[in-house]
Amino acid sequence: MRFVPRFTDGRSFDQPLGKIVCVGRNYADHAKELDNPVPSAPLLFIKPATSAVALDKTLKVPGERGEVHFETELALLIGETLAGAPPQAAENAVVGIGLALDLTLRDVQARLKEKGHPWEIAKAFDGACPLSSFVAVVSAPDWSALTFSLDIDGERRQSGRGSDMLFAVPALLAEMSRHFTLEPGDVVLTGTPAGVGPLPGGAELHLALEAGATYAGLNITTRTAD
Repeated sequence: MRFVPRFTDGRSFDQPLGKIVCVGRNYADHAKELDNPVPSAPLLFIKPATSAVALDKTLKVPGERGEVHFETELALLIGETLAGAPPQAAENAVVGIGLALDLTLRDVQARLKEKGHPWEIAKAFDGACPLSSFVAVVSAPDWSALTFSLDIDGERRQSGRGSDMLFAVPALLAEMSRHFTLEPGDVVLTGTPAGVGPLPGGAELHLALEAGATYAGLNITTRTAD
């Protein structure tokens, strides 16, 4: 069944999930921890809708394919068509804010990158994008004030804030819309802060989003399968 985005009040979005457009290395400290250069322009890639699963369900970790790394990210639900949009119009098209795990087959990705091959199979596999419900928004929040975090078995592993993004949300959305038309039901992942690492089986995960004074946040507890 096609994944349908939902809001935290229980409503379903009126479109099924489309593509998931992602940006790599949008936090300088994350680029450095993987010995990657800090980019001068957004590095974009796409996950298909088939990679999405509900974040609040037990998550399967395909450990038989090598290390699976977690990357916690702010997720934005798009509600209007954007093509070559300016930053203000792009940010006004966001109708929901949530959280996602960009799961990565790190060993597979490393082998493919070493050979100069595309690495979609390391990022786009089934279950590679656990998504939360979305906090409904009617106007652009203070992006720089958004904060989010991931705890695994009670230990803080990642924390990020909008103000630390190399490419702020409005500019990032505008740049994405230059290359890919964004449509209602598409989701944008905005990059991960430092602290990524292997996702263990049988672990408890707690993800939190603080959306500032205007919007409610998120607190999600989930588990990985043994």
